[in-house]
Amino acid sequence: MATTVQQREEIIKKFQRSEGDTGSSEVQVALLTTRINDLTEHFKVHAKDHHSRRGLLKLVSQRRRLLDYLKRTDNAKYADLIKTLGLRK
Repeated sequence: MATTVQQREEIIKKFQRSEGDTGSSEVQVALLTTRINDLTEHFKVHAKDHHSRRGLLKLVSQRRRLLDYLKRTDNAKYADLIKTLGLRK
C-alpha cells in the first residue's frame, strides 16, 4: 500500500529538524524506511515481482548511504534515529 500524503506529512513532522524541513537526512531515512516496509509487505504476496525487488534494493542502498553519512557527521542523531525507527536488532 502506498504512503498517503497525510502519512508523509506526519513522518516529516516527526523527524524534521525545524519548521519546513523536508530534506534533512533524518526525514529522508524515515520516508525511505516507510517505503521499504511497504514493499516488504508487497513481496509477501507477490514473491516473483523481480522488477519491484530491484527498486527495493535501490531504496535500501540509498538509505544505507544516508545512514552512513549521518553516522559520520552526527553520531548522536544517528543513534536516536536508529532507535526510533527500530532498524538495528
